[in-house]
Amino acid sequence: MTLSPQWLDELRARTVLSAVIAPTVKLLRAGREWKACCPFHNEKTPSFTVNDDKGFYHCFGCGAHGDAIRFLTDNRGMPFMDAVKELAGKAGMEVPAPDPKAQERAERAASLTDVMASVAAWYVEQLNGLGGTDAREYLKRRGIDAAAQQRFGLGLAPDNRTALKRALDKLGEDRLVETGMLIKPEEGGKESYDRFRGRLMFPIRDARSRVIAFGGRILGEGEPKYLNSPDTILFDKGRTLYNIDRAGPASRTAKRLIVVEGYMDVIGLDRAGIAARAGRPSA
Repeated sequence: MTLSPQWLDELRARTVLSAVIAPTVKLLRAGREWKACCPFHNEKTPSFTVNDDKGFYHCFGCGAHGDAIRFLTDNRGMPFMDAVKELAGKAGMEVPAPDPKAQERAERAASLTDVMASVAAWYVEQLNGLGGTDAREYLKRRGIDAAAQQRFGLGLAPDNRTALKRALDKLGEDRLVETGMLIKPEEGGKESYDRFRGRLMFPIRDARSRVIAFGGRILGEGEPKYLNSPDTILFDKGRTLYNIDRAGPASRTAKRLIVVEGYMDVIGLDRAGIAARAGRPSA
């Protein structure tokens, strides 16, 4: 969906910024402005100002600055379009209808996230089942306990070409292929098969905590050591950070984000108590 600058300007003009901020921040009148202790960093003396006439907030302590949309995305962690829709609803404005092709793509993506959620749950079952003994021993050697396994949703892809395909056939072969979970050979007549086999599975989530892809670390001999989902309608490796759904909110409080090499590095920082951390999907 494309929103014109003119439409967004109209939305900002119809929005009283202090009314957006007041539910979560205690504002005090200061002349024609409002002041408060900044919600973006810890402070005892108010340095955060809100100007309804100009439609922006500014913190003289940490430099946080923006409009109503920016406040909802940065302070409350809302996706941009969700913030726009919330403000538009309160302002009595209709959000322009999306392009039909974009709408179809969005609906298709929504259905595929349901597929990925089912796949992630199935991988967790395999890790915790009888066939997951070796994988659990590996995690134990790496110092990753059951609580961390649960926090990160770790799972296991059995070393079998069609285990997932057979177990989740009700989801539809075409959708499993579209999400990258099955590989469909280009040569006609050949059967599809599981992409991930004999691997410890790391679900990769988007900022809304929806599983959109996986990274898999091989547990036995073989290459590559790490295998990622291919780019799909859900997943763009170049634009995705592992653990961003948990690191994003923490980074807004910490005012920093530590980006490390891969999955195990992120989990290692988690074990050390560092919340605002994310990693690039391993090569």
